[in-house]
Amino acid sequence: MTRALIVGLVLLLAGCGLVRQPSMDTEGADSFEDDIRTARTLAEEFWKQQFSQLGQTYRPIADFIPYSGRSGPSCGGEESVPNNAFYCPLGHFIAFDKQWMESLWNEMGDGSVYVIIPHEFGHAVQAQLETRFELNVQAELQADCYAGGTLSALVGSGVLQAQDGDENELLLSLAAAGDPTDDWFNPAAHGTAEQRQASFVIGYRDGVGGC
Repeated sequence: MTRALIVGLVLLLAGCGLVRQPSMDTEGADSFEDDIRTARTLAEEFWKQQFSQLGQTYRPIADFIPYSGRSGPSCGGEESVPNNAFYCPLGHFIAFDKQWMESLWNEMGDGSVYVIIPHEFGHAVQAQLETRFELNVQAELQADCYAGGTLSALVGSGVLQAQDGDENELLLSLAAAGDPTDDWFNPAAHGTAEQRQASFVIGYRDGVGGC
């Protein structure tokens, strides 16, 4: 990513808020469970409104499943793996390795939750819209863009409130999830750190309509 784009992303996200109001824990900050629940609830509410504006009906996910290690649900005959979050179109559910997600939350801050969960909801939306892609990486980068658009809308509406350092948390989360090389034809490719950050900022800047 160029320095100009990094600076632009920081400026865009400088006002980003990942503190939920008014429900706070006893220490004055959201807990991991609070952030997981809030990210899911707000992402679905956002997409319900988006579908409604298009004259369509959003179908909520059937389940939201935390798991540990290899104990998660299978999807189309493929077993879940540790350190992952995924959307399964066959069961229309989202599952995530809770210990992995909590470790990211502890190490990188709550921004990781507000990137990963909206990203997976982006895949759920792709399935409902029957969006087709030639390459897997295209679907992944659009889901990153959707995540940025979702977060931007939530911040813009005042549902989420600013905290110092949020922009760095989001940059770190996106970078950590990037592929080491730019191999677009790899069926498991998600995009490099720079590509994922760029897609996220397009959504944050232009909204989901720009994705």
